[in-house]
Amino acid sequence: MKNILLAVIALGQTAAGQAGTAEPGLDAIRAATERFRNVEVALAEGYVAAADCETATHMGRPATLGAMGVHFFRPDLLGITSPPGSRVDGTGTHRDFLRPSILIYEPQPDGSMELVAVENLVFEAAWHATGREAPPTFHVRPYDHMVDDPATSVDEAHHFAPHFDQHLWLYRPNPAGTYTPFNPRVSCTHHRGAVIAHGRSPHSGH
Repeated sequence: MKNILLAVIALGQTAAGQAGTAEPGLDAIRAATERFRNVEVALAEGYVAAADCETATHMGRPATLGAMGVHFFRPDLLGITSPPGSRVDGTGTHRDFLRPSILIYEPQPDGSMELVAVENLVFEAAWHATGREAPPTFHVRPYDHMVDDPATSVDEAHHFAPHFDQHLWLYRPNPAGTYTPFNPRVSCTHHRGAVIAHGRSPHSGH
């Protein structure tokens, strides 16, 4: 019996090695991103603030769903190819949550920014260009899919080209679930417009 158990363990280790490194757990991701509670650290490491604070109503969803917040994104990790002012598009397929491509902040009454979530976003065309048809996943859960409907007056993809994204609400409890796109406990009430720091302006296309 012991020999059978050892064989099963060895087989599992071999399969894991062939499949690549296991995805990190939420505690590991939180530890790796804790420093971004200070928004100045995020800016110093190359994250760029979007101009808008995104709510569910901005994307044609019920207001009761809440908001996302202000997205701070790494153009290099997203592989941004679109010029400023246009719908954001790119070639990146980055999915490492220990280095998330997007950080999400909630504007505070005093003008500061509070980290509420981390996110990875993969552009649909870039993902399919790798030969994969099914959406990317995080711990088996498929990423959410967002695409704008030009027939509506709102932008369901918040100025991004069709994409897959996965939110992790690690810094603000979400009664709707840790992995859902919107959080009813997040608000854009105190958003004052574009965030400018270190002499840089946000990408106006987001």
